[in-house]
Amino acid sequence: MNQPIVEIKHVDYTYERQKVLENINLTIEQGSFLGLVGPNGSGKTTLLKCLLGLLKPQQGEIKLFGQSIQKFKNWHEIGFVSQKANSFNTGFPASVFEVVSSGLTSRLGLFKFMKQQDRKRVYEAIDAVGLSEFTKRNIGELSGGQQQRAFIARAIVSDPKLLILDEPTVGVDAKTVQNFYDMLLNLNKELGITLILVTHDIGTISDKVSHVACINKHLHFHGNSKEFELLKDDEMSDFYGHSLHVLSHDHSH
Repeated sequence: MNQPIVEIKHVDYTYERQKVLENINLTIEQGSFLGLVGPNGSGKTTLLKCLLGLLKPQQGEIKLFGQSIQKFKNWHEIGFVSQKANSFNTGFPASVFEVVSSGLTSRLGLFKFMKQQDRKRVYEAIDAVGLSEFTKRNIGELSGGQQQRAFIARAIVSDPKLLILDEPTVGVDAKTVQNFYDMLLNLNKELGITLILVTHDIGTISDKVSHVACINKHLHFHGNSKEFELLKDDEMSDFYGHSLHVLSHDHSH
């Protein structure tokens, strides 16, 4: 059994007297690729914020790399890609190289000059996400899917052991989404990065991820992808509180 990277024990989170997470117990082992699924408002993003130390659960404990989150200092070991760098100003005059190298500032400090090995690291990260031919291109000239790849490169350039992605394929077309998931699988297999992917796209990811966790306030299911595929539709609908076929392969929004 691999060493656990994330241990969540009996975690509760309440927003304004409304319980969003209740008694969540979840262990994520090194090298796994976890798909975190659940309906809108199910607490997935809240759980991510707790993992990233942005929110403090009212109950329970979280450990990262075997260390209590309160004592954890090595945040460069965790990369995060939010729900589309949609919020990113695409008119911003920065090349792909510059955007990706900005992922090193936590390690280098803001005004330190990049050494040769830092530049090499940036090129490797760009190559890992398949954007080598766009290195000098302005980020605003890329498609939505390519921009997301650039943001993943920025997240992996500091060599994280864990990469968390919050619905990174929102607004990306279906064909690109498949390539995108293949790229994530490659990061997981070739670079050994542990991945947590929040997604609505159950149908598409079940053959890519190693494990699936279903959250809807409670943790309803956690197991490997084979066990997940054996779940019956009515069991899944129970988790979600409504019929599930709505969620599969819907790339229209």
